[in-house]
Amino acid sequence: MASKIRYSAVAVVGILVASATAWWLQRGPQAQMQVAPAASSASAPAGASRPPAVEAATVAITRIVDDSQTVGSLRSRQSVVLRPEVSGRITALNFRDGERVRKGQLLVQFDDQLPRAQVQQSQAELSIATANHQRNQDLVAQNFISQRSVDESGANLQVAQAKLALARATAERLKIVAPFDAIAGIRVVNVGDYLKDGADIVNLEDLEAIYVDFRLPERFQTKLQRGQRASIDIDALPGRKFVAIVQAIDPLLDANGRSVGVRACIDNRQMHLRPGMFARVNTVFGEREKALVVPEEAIVPQGGKQFVLKLVPGAEADALVTQRTEVKVGVRRPGKVEILEGLNEGDRVVTAGQQRLQKDGTTVRVVDLASKAAAQPASAASAPQVAQASTPTAAPAKALAGPNPCLQAQAAGAVKPA
Repeated sequence: MASKIRYSAVAVVGILVASATAWWLQRGPQAQMQVAPAASSASAPAGASRPPAVEAATVAITRIVDDSQTVGSLRSRQSVVLRPEVSGRITALNFRDGERVRKGQLLVQFDDQLPRAQVQQSQAELSIATANHQRNQDLVAQNFISQRSVDESGANLQVAQAKLALARATAERLKIVAPFDAIAGIRVVNVGDYLKDGADIVNLEDLEAIYVDFRLPERFQTKLQRGQRASIDIDALPGRKFVAIVQAIDPLLDANGRSVGVRACIDNRQMHLRPGMFARVNTVFGEREKALVVPEEAIVPQGGKQFVLKLVPGAEADALVTQRTEVKVGVRRPGKVEILEGLNEGDRVVTAGQQRLQKDGTTVRVVDLASKAAAQPASAASAPQVAQASTPTAAPAKALAGPNPCLQAQAAGAVKPA
């Protein structure tokens, strides 16, 4: 009996201990959760009194080049494929592949035996007609013949002159001459070949000046003008830069691509460029030596307008507050934006942390990260300098004698005022 009472007491004590343990485990996390909000609420006022941290930059003055990059293709200033006007057999080729030819030089001669015989026949007929007309003029002066005979002999003389001119023109069509100074291409015919009218013989290319044709978006059409300069990079000639002069602007815009066609001229008297090359074009519209620029991170677009948060002195000493300022931007460059209106040299603007500023006139704390970056070891900054020094630079272009053919073409194509 006593043992049963003992076991019952032990069981009751165990149940009480288990219940107390479960109660303690449930109350512990709730107490911690209650303590945490209290601690956070106690620390909130201390954090709210500290101004938000932002990064800032100073409006600087620098040189800005207003330009645009695109691609284009090179083509000859003058190019033609020689083709005969009449059929015939080639009797002479007076040029070699790839050599320079002069304007008016006889390049191809076709068989002209029959036309030359016709020229001689026409010359004989002209001599007879001339003599008959002269004789009739003498006879009519002596009243031996009528004036009608003189008129008929004069008409016969004109017919003989026309036949001679026709025979000579027919003979000249069997000669092909160079229409301009150029370099001959690779011919596709030989002496003795019989060609039909319109068959290809050889191409002639004027390479003293090279045209580069390219297109620009329509927004640049108001900035384009004849005489502007463009920098040309050729992938086939790395490290070389060429200068092109804009000579023509297409008055018709491409409706599909909304772009305007431009043709510029490159001085190619050194014969480094060839038609068909791929070119990278950098067209320069203007340069400003004293342009105001800010980091592009400082621009805050809103509703089609551009704003910056300018830092101005606050009411307290050494305090800075934000001032929302609308600006007018100009040329954009990687990491920089030109400011045309709204800021002055030396103004400071917020570049990072704008999302922390809920209203205008907020007091801020400027964090200068530039000084930390400048404090890096000098050895880390010396590596790029060594790499830059080892980069090969293009050799200066050799001075050429004579005027620039592109400038001559531009002067010749200028319209003189009435």
